[in-house]
Amino acid sequence: MALCAVALAGGPVDAQPPAGAASRDSPSGPAVSPDGLPLPQLPETIARDAERGVTIRAVRLTQSLNVDGALDEVVYRDLRPASGFIQTEPVAGTQAVDQTEVWVFFDDNAVYFSARCYDSAPESDWVANEMRRDNFNVFQGDNLGILVDTFRDRRNGIVFNINALGGRLDGQMFDERAFNADWNPIYELATGRFDGGWTLEVALPFKSFRYGAGRQQVWGLQFRRSVRRTNEHSYLAPLPAEQGSQGLFMSSMAAALVGIEAPEGGRTLEFKPYAIANLTSDAARGVSNDPGGDAGLDVKYAVTQGIVGDLTVNTDFAQVEADEQQVNLTRFSLFFPEKREFFLENQGLFTFGGAGARGGGATPVLFYSRQIGLFRGQAVPLDVGGRLTGRVGRFSLGVLNIQAGEAPQAGAPSTNFSVVRVRRDILRRSSVGLLFTGRSRATTGQSSAETYGVDGLLSFYDNVNINTYWAKTSAPGRGTDDVSYRGQYDYVGDRYGLQVDRIVIGKDFDPQVGFLPRGDLQRLFVGARISPRPLSIAAVRKFRWVARFEHIADRDDVLETREVQGDFAIEFENSDHFLTTYSNTFEFLDRPFPIAPGVTIPVGGYDFQDVETSYTLGQQRRLSGRLSAQYGRFFSGHKTTLGFSQGRLELTPRFSLEPSYSYNRVNLPQGRFTTQLVRTRTTYTLTPLMFVSALVQYNSSSRSFSTNARLRWEYTPGSELFVVYDEDRNTDPLTPDRFTELRNRAFVVKINRLLRF
Repeated sequence: MALCAVALAGGPVDAQPPAGAASRDSPSGPAVSPDGLPLPQLPETIARDAERGVTIRAVRLTQSLNVDGALDEVVYRDLRPASGFIQTEPVAGTQAVDQTEVWVFFDDNAVYFSARCYDSAPESDWVANEMRRDNFNVFQGDNLGILVDTFRDRRNGIVFNINALGGRLDGQMFDERAFNADWNPIYELATGRFDGGWTLEVALPFKSFRYGAGRQQVWGLQFRRSVRRTNEHSYLAPLPAEQGSQGLFMSSMAAALVGIEAPEGGRTLEFKPYAIANLTSDAARGVSNDPGGDAGLDVKYAVTQGIVGDLTVNTDFAQVEADEQQVNLTRFSLFFPEKREFFLENQGLFTFGGAGARGGGATPVLFYSRQIGLFRGQAVPLDVGGRLTGRVGRFSLGVLNIQAGEAPQAGAPSTNFSVVRVRRDILRRSSVGLLFTGRSRATTGQSSAETYGVDGLLSFYDNVNINTYWAKTSAPGRGTDDVSYRGQYDYVGDRYGLQVDRIVIGKDFDPQVGFLPRGDLQRLFVGARISPRPLSIAAVRKFRWVARFEHIADRDDVLETREVQGDFAIEFENSDHFLTTYSNTFEFLDRPFPIAPGVTIPVGGYDFQDVETSYTLGQQRRLSGRLSAQYGRFFSGHKTTLGFSQGRLELTPRFSLEPSYSYNRVNLPQGRFTTQLVRTRTTYTLTPLMFVSALVQYNSSSRSFSTNARLRWEYTPGSELFVVYDEDRNTDPLTPDRFTELRNRAFVVKINRLLRF
């Protein structure tokens, strides 16, 4: 597609340095970037210093650039690309076997990233088998990753993973670790082929993202190339071996991108209306083929270059993609991630205490947005809501307020939800912050409920992190033991690792706009790892031995859980993995545990041990996935578990099956039972922005057989059409119409349209 860009003419072009470096760009000495690194002089676009610091120069275009993946414009001949990718795997510090060349351009509308990816293997050997947007198989195959730290805060950034088919996995990265793939920036992408590899071009409009104040910009930038058949990962700005394939998140080690001139004046304004029509049946409510429909509007306004406001009216919180079912044999709740668009941009800003947006083990999630719009498992209407997120200098700010309507069928009164989050960057890559959440009507009682907290993330050197927080809740009917706090030390090296974590959660601690995996506890966790690289075994890249100890007591110092684990793992050169784990567990039940229909484990203390072994087939295979088997004691009996997860069978690059299977056979003195969870997702991708899929699930625990079939078409950037069929049937063997008794069914058509000004 031809864009309103201006293409570079031949000869020396835009040789002036960016503002702020002009005084250093003189005959008396070499120009340097704002980081003190050498500034490349055109036609060079990259400079490296003796300490392996990297500066990349973006160049203003003076002629049109056609985003078609061909790389045939004159600009690619006149400007030397940035190159010299360095491995982190398999041999850190050496040149990549298959090199990559990259360019960065810009005009008044967009920033452009282009790449030529050399590959010595024939195309039939490339591992490029996924075109669906935001599917993690894009990352698991051959791909080029791009990190853009537009605030140069060395903590956060926008991430793109792109393969030769045009498949893309994109989103936001926070604190160099959390990744939100559900936020989708709006941009254009095209890939192509040449004799000896593949190419790509990306056009990212300035209106699609936030960046720092001022016309002259300095950003962080990193490129990572992954070649799956050799399990090689290389970076333009070199990284230590412990970063491996995850080093793209390390914005503190990214190159400096200079030369960008951001557009001045004007504010991005977006309107995104939606319309939805549906036909539903619900046996529990006696409803059959009930027609319905709705409409609403989301508005996004760039208040400043770094702050964005969101307004939503009659919010669409319908889920057009079904949650994947899970079998839960624990006493604690399952965590499901947020996928609703209104909450997605800058979602990571609201994470607290190291918990992350997708849960954090025993760590409380103080703001869990799925608490808004749901009450006791039933949908609640959301009338209107507003949100303000972004950065001002070294501060990150998030403010949210939503008014939920009444839902008599769920017993939910009209409730107002509010959240305030402030973070301040300190030192090189550390931060401290405050969080407040509140709801005008508590889940139990007529008065309000609030949560207050302060947290800190301290990062030192390249691989030492300290997480800490203190939080307090206030809710009706609760006592005074309503405080939680944490201290965590984490060292992540290539050969050695160590983590020590202490969490305390009061018995009255109740974050009612959050997610509490387990309350009333004092937890101590210690984990140690050693992972040598054997030079004498050609097939093995790394061994790993891990020891873990976890001790959980309640606030009265009564031991509830104690677990000792030991792992032995092998990472093979071809990306296969072998893992075996031994666990010795003690569990104390202070109340009966109904684990299955008709089976309840009585109060008491239980010691049990088990062994689990798994083998993961790498993505380079036509059939990939994780095979596992587990056997051992389970409370007062035994449990056998067999499973196949993360499965993928490539029929063609466009057509795939993703099977998984979980089988548990539990034999207890109180009774025997088995659970089976069978799940298959079938996907046919017509283009990278259009696919049809069907998720079929059978869950013996809930006695359900469900189908979720959908068409998703992004018919223009940011605008989508969904056609969805969803069905759930009862498989209870005691019912006369087993496999045919309908519980609920829905046919949904939804369309939205992005209007950008």
